[in-house]
Amino acid sequence: MPLSAYASRFAGLALANITREYPNFPAHLNTGPDERLEPSSLHPAFYGAYDWHSSVHMHWLLVRLLRRHGGTPALPETGMAVDVLDRHLTAGNLAVEAAYLRARPSFERPYGWAWLLALAAECRAFPGEAGTRWAGALAPAVAVVDDLLSDWLPKATYPVRHGNHPNSAFALGLALDSGQLSAATDRAVREGLLAWFADDHDAPAHWEPSGQDFLSPALSEADTMRRVLPRDDLAAWLDRFLPALGTGAPCPLLDVPVVSDHADPQIGHLLGLTLSRAAALRSLADALPEGPARSRLDGAAEAHLSAGLPAVERGDFTTDHWLATFAALALDPVADGR
Repeated sequence: MPLSAYASRFAGLALANITREYPNFPAHLNTGPDERLEPSSLHPAFYGAYDWHSSVHMHWLLVRLLRRHGGTPALPETGMAVDVLDRHLTAGNLAVEAAYLRARPSFERPYGWAWLLALAAECRAFPGEAGTRWAGALAPAVAVVDDLLSDWLPKATYPVRHGNHPNSAFALGLALDSGQLSAATDRAVREGLLAWFADDHDAPAHWEPSGQDFLSPALSEADTMRRVLPRDDLAAWLDRFLPALGTGAPCPLLDVPVVSDHADPQIGHLLGLTLSRAAALRSLADALPEGPARSRLDGAAEAHLSAGLPAVERGDFTTDHWLATFAALALDPVADGR
């Protein structure tokens, strides 16, 4: 099923969330008694969708939907969406966001950083004056993220490998896809990924999933190595990293996870896992030559997608504030071309 089949519904979800200030879960460290703590004061652009990173990537989703599916006939939500984006993505609002990031160098590292880069890339690719305006407003925040990444990478001796927001592989792969990094930072990211992961082998796939994963540590790593290895080298690396794929042995990464309680905020992360796995499996399959491994990945991607899509629109903010973004990644991966 193409993303276009869901475009209007997902656009409605994005609009509802990025304009909803409460409930809100700010990851804010108080530094004094006189701070204004309203979400819209801390984050005038990204105050909605429950938390900062979700707000950023739901903005990404909205711009992506408009760009991919806002032509003729236009999405019914186009006018409202452009109005909201014009209100949020202003130079003044983004100056506040950039200053906040600069003052707190570990805030949203690296997941939120990567989504901001992805949002900037979508805006830059958006046709017409609106995209130019939004991308220009985002430019100072993009520059801050580039600086923060370049400062952090030399100190990041080890990657974060678990299946939640701090996962190094997922975020840095998204950052590379954005094309928003300076040449020096792009090179540092690629070198860092190779230093961390090039010699990995025999991934403990039987440990997955953990109880609140929305990312697969093993598949996130493999999908990120797809960005930095030549095609032939990727196939050889994947044979070492996940040998079960080539031998036909059972591989738990291909099995759809059981989600016992969709409304539980942590167990519900596993719904996102079905969709992030689908995106990674599909992208990896497309990077491999025809053969049994590619066929297994394709089949598993479809099974995960079928399991995750029905949960995207539940009328429950615990999933509605973020899950559609991962559905879009599964249906229309970033790496398939802008």
